[in-house]
Amino acid sequence: MATKTSTPSSQSPKLSRLRPQYIPNHIPDSSYVCILDTTLRDGEQSPGATMTAKEKLDIARQLVKLGVHILQPGFPSASNSDFMAVKMIAQEVGNAVGDDGYVPVIAGFCRCVEKDISTAWEAVKYAKRPRLCTSIATSPIHMEHKLRKSKDQVIQIARDMVEFARSLGCNDIQFGAEDATRFVLFWRELQEELRRLYLAFEQQDSIFSSFWFRPSLYTLSVLLDCLELSKIVLSLSDSLSDKSS
Repeated sequence: MATKTSTPSSQSPKLSRLRPQYIPNHIPDSSYVCILDTTLRDGEQSPGATMTAKEKLDIARQLVKLGVHILQPGFPSASNSDFMAVKMIAQEVGNAVGDDGYVPVIAGFCRCVEKDISTAWEAVKYAKRPRLCTSIATSPIHMEHKLRKSKDQVIQIARDMVEFARSLGCNDIQFGAEDATRFVLFWRELQEELRRLYLAFEQQDSIFSSFWFRPSLYTLSVLLDCLELSKIVLSLSDSLSDKSS
């Protein structure tokens, strides 16, 4: 008795979607979900998850195969090994063209400190699409006790360091306002101050567990109200728990 071999239906075309054109600090299609993966930096901070440069490179290759748009492979100024890992990934993965013609963005994390920024740039500049992810604390408790700076001083530092990053030749800069959900009105003021610099602006909360911290609906509504989502990237993260918003 002959068996009938099933074949894919010609009426079921392969599903695909072209990625938006790469434009630094801007996503032209506001409905498109762009993935920034921090497994190799933030994820490595989990107990027992320390990785060698080779292990990071191997994982970076796989993340790109999965379709990740932006890789944040490390904190270059944290150690020489992290610097070398980020540089290695920038040189190889950051110049690899995918089957769809896409080249991933390689982002180096750095605090709003000139040494951090210049070190990060030295690591990522070998990529075809390098990015610098600057960050500074913005909640009252952090400004007072960690930075020992006033609100106006923090705003000035943020502006100066973004402009310093641009002076190095980087045209793709992401700014992170650490712990900003504690003080939404200041975050709005800071966002307005930096708007003219055309940054990919992210709002971070990578310190406090969602067990006792969770953005309220009011907080989110204020944030969304003060952002033009077609021009600005909003990211709410909680790296100490298994949930992200």
